[in-house]
Amino acid sequence: MRMFIVAAVLAVGTAGMALPAQAYDGTKCKAAGNCWEPKPGFPDKIAGSKYDPKHDPKELSKQADSIKQMEERNKRRVENAKKTGKFEYDVTKISAN
Repeated sequence: MRMFIVAAVLAVGTAGMALPAQAYDGTKCKAAGNCWEPKPGFPDKIAGSKYDPKHDPKELSKQADSIKQMEERNKRRVENAKKTGKFEYDVTKISAN
């Protein structure tokens, strides 16, 4: 009897996994694959609404500055590697010459 129950549970579980996933059928898609719809009451344009994050430009520029610094460090590493034939990760160990 136990073996029958185990086999039945396994059969039901396997059959459940074999079925295709039930996803959004896309009846209101704007284009193929573009089926996102906002919740009721969500504005069409976020700018100026209560959902607008109002990011500080100073905070946003921090990432751009850090990327510029990273690119500069990487340039120094590559130049040093071409010159010496050895890659040095720590930029402080690279001589200024």
